[in-house]
Amino acid sequence: MAPVPPGIRLLVSFDRDQWYRALTFILTFLLYTSFHLSRKPISIVKSELHKNCSSVSELATNPSGSSSSQQPSLQSLHTDMDCSWKPFDKSNYKQLLGAMDYSFLCAYAVGMYLSGIIGERLPIRLYLTVGMLTSGLFTCLFGLGYIYNIHNLGFYIFVQVANGLVQTTGWPSVVTCIGNWFGKGRRGLIMGLWNSHTSVGNILGSLIAGYWVSSNWGLSFIVPGLIIAAMGVVCFLFLIEHPNDLKSVYAQNASPGKSVPAKSWNGVNGHTEVYLQYKDNKPQSYDTELLLPRDTVRVPVQPVVVVKNESEPSAISFMGALRIPGVIEFSLCLLFAKLVSYTFLFWLPLYITKAAHLDAKKAGDLSTLFDVGGIVGGILAGVISDKLGKRATTCAVMLLLAAPTLYGFSMISEFGLGPTIGMLLVCGGLVNGPYALITTAVSADLGTHKSLKGNARALSTVTAIIDGTGSVGAALGPLLAGVLSAGGWDQVFYMLMTADFCALLLLLRLVTKELASTKSRPISAVELKEH
Repeated sequence: MAPVPPGIRLLVSFDRDQWYRALTFILTFLLYTSFHLSRKPISIVKSELHKNCSSVSELATNPSGSSSSQQPSLQSLHTDMDCSWKPFDKSNYKQLLGAMDYSFLCAYAVGMYLSGIIGERLPIRLYLTVGMLTSGLFTCLFGLGYIYNIHNLGFYIFVQVANGLVQTTGWPSVVTCIGNWFGKGRRGLIMGLWNSHTSVGNILGSLIAGYWVSSNWGLSFIVPGLIIAAMGVVCFLFLIEHPNDLKSVYAQNASPGKSVPAKSWNGVNGHTEVYLQYKDNKPQSYDTELLLPRDTVRVPVQPVVVVKNESEPSAISFMGALRIPGVIEFSLCLLFAKLVSYTFLFWLPLYITKAAHLDAKKAGDLSTLFDVGGIVGGILAGVISDKLGKRATTCAVMLLLAAPTLYGFSMISEFGLGPTIGMLLVCGGLVNGPYALITTAVSADLGTHKSLKGNARALSTVTAIIDGTGSVGAALGPLLAGVLSAGGWDQVFYMLMTADFCALLLLLRLVTKELASTKSRPISAVELKEH
């Protein structure tokens, strides 16, 4: 007999639950990657919407060797043919483009509060599928504005608002799924790796949108829209919300062709645990049957079935979620942390252009290093908080280091490319580390807090409250930066440092509580209970 290949031995070494965990990790990663992929085109297309006007105007005023008789034709070309896309061809085009950003961000922030509450009351797989399909529809609809020559600002604002609302279905749903499948002991590390989907989606969205932006910017929206819609179908076919959803399938496949009577008992978390009934009418649990095996009965592989019934606990209310210890503090902390992160997202390329004297393309490429640092920072924050068992303290230390680092970046970025690269990586890690930790591991921890007494249906609502509050900061940061930058970039960095200190102050109570704890143990030893 030929030896089994080492690769096959590796594959069969994983049990069935580990394969399903891997499937959930990869699938939710790809699902939320598609969300960010579909959000990115607007930032790529913006430059194209006013690009032609500027270039043609420059040709018209500086004909460079052309006769004066050619100037009217160039001006006509500027006015009628090759100008920016109306209505973004006016002098206030920056305000109009900004209005599309804020309409999406504000709708996203408001809708996030409602999304978690709705998501707790609906099957997450169906809820997420509908959200992705409708998001694909509205993303494509924006691109169809180019195909059908639509120049109404109200149309584009409506599409952005609608898209912002339906995109709120994504984050609470995927965090709930990943939280259901992975225990607290490994949450920080796993979610730190998993949270890199944000940067992956941004990069892919930039590449896809950039491919068509100069020739047909409508496709820059239509293609990402079709991708997220296709991923919605994949979500419907393959997403498993909770490990317990599989146990009924296991039991049915354990003894095919045999009918085994069962009795039920109301267990924890509002579920019904069903035990197999044997010949002597004594119900035996799986653990008991292993200790006292019977010769006349074959023990099934998975005899315990968890199903939903009428006694399942109701979804938590909005006020009930706010009463969970730590939700308010982490929500407000994320508001300021996300304010800093999104200010970098919208303004960093322009700042690099001015400070490092690079062209727009090089500045855009260089700004991606901030995301690279954010990936590393998110992973480090997760690993450290897992090891120490102190989420708030980990966030506070990174926020404390971030403020002076931001000031250092404003100084060093004027001294050349090398120092700028180094500071971008460090700033990205310290700014996005707490942001990533709060939106993932902290949200999952609070959604399964011991005060809920086993009710696992609060995770989506808690996640939505925390990220919704953070999204308010995401809308305010770029707006404040636009106002303050007129007086110099120093004022923008002072604003960012102030926001970091505010985020730190909001965590002081939780940090004090963590440090005063008499039991120094990792989170894996605290409230470790799979549900």
